[in-house]
Amino acid sequence: MSNPPFADLRERLKSDRAALAARFLEKPAASHYLTRHAALVDGLLGELSTRLALPATFCLAAVGGYGRGELFPGSDVDLLLLLPHEPTAKQQATLESWVQTCWDVGLEIGHSVRTVDACMQEAGQDITVETNLLEARFLWGDRSLFVEFSQRFRARFDAQHFFDGKLAEQLARHARFDDSAYKLEPNLKDSPGGLRDLHTIHWLAQACGIRGGWSGIARAGLLTAAEARRIAREERSLSALRIHLHLLARRREDRLAFDYQTELAARLGLASTAHKRAGERLMQGYYRAAKLIQRANDILIQ
Repeated sequence: MSNPPFADLRERLKSDRAALAARFLEKPAASHYLTRHAALVDGLLGELSTRLALPATFCLAAVGGYGRGELFPGSDVDLLLLLPHEPTAKQQATLESWVQTCWDVGLEIGHSVRTVDACMQEAGQDITVETNLLEARFLWGDRSLFVEFSQRFRARFDAQHFFDGKLAEQLARHARFDDSAYKLEPNLKDSPGGLRDLHTIHWLAQACGIRGGWSGIARAGLLTAAEARRIAREERSLSALRIHLHLLARRREDRLAFDYQTELAARLGLASTAHKRAGERLMQGYYRAAKLIQRANDILIQ
C-alpha cells in the first residue's frame, strides 16, 4: 500500500518536533526552542507551497507570534496569504487544497486570504488584525507583493490610534481576570502579569519606532539596563514554563491548572520542602514574576 501524498512532510514534522521537545526537556532554553520550531515550520510551508504549485504571484507571510519568529508547541501557525487580486475559481481550488494539506501534514494553521487593499481595510477596522500584520514576515512567493504590503501598511499606520486601541484591549483583557495576577490557576498568556502584557510593551515600542527588544527600550531611556535584563529574564522563564505546559498537556494549554502544577514543578527542578509543596514553590515564583511584569507594564505604558 503506497503512502498518502505528503506523508514524508508529516513524518518530518512529527520527528523534528519530537527532537526539539527532547532537547528542550534536556536543556530548557526557551528562545532556542521557539526560533527553531518557527524555522522548522518555515521550511515545511515553503516546500509544501512549491510542491502544490501555489501560484508564484501569491505571497505567503507569517503573522502574529509566528511572524515574530516564536512558535510555541501548541500554538496556531498564523499565516497571511497575500493575493494580487481576487482568486479565480482555479486558484480558489488550489488554495483550498493547500489549506487542507497543511492540516493533513500536522500544521494547525490560522490563515487569512487577502489582497493588499483588503489588508489595509481590515487593519483600519480591527486592532487585532492590525497587531498581527505589524509583525508580518515574508515566507514564500512574490516578495515584491510583500514589499508593497509593508510600505502601504507603514504609510497608513497611526501610532497614537494603535496605542489607544491596545490600551483599551489590555484593560478589557485584565477585566476578564478581575484585574488580578493572583488567581489560583492563572493564565500564563492572558492574565495580568502574563506574557501578553510583555507582548503589549513590545508592540507599543515597535509602534514608536523602538527596535531591539528590551535592550532597545533601555537604550531609549525607558528602562535601566539592569531592569531590562531582569524583565528579559522573567520573559524567558515564563516562555519556558509555557513550553513545558504545552508539552505536558500535548496541546495548547495556557492555564496553570492544579493538575499540572506538581509535574511542572518537577520539570523545573523544584522539590517539596518541610513547609511547602513543590507546586506551591512553582506558583510563588510565578506570582513574583507576574508582579514585576505588571509593574513594568504599568510604568512603561504611562
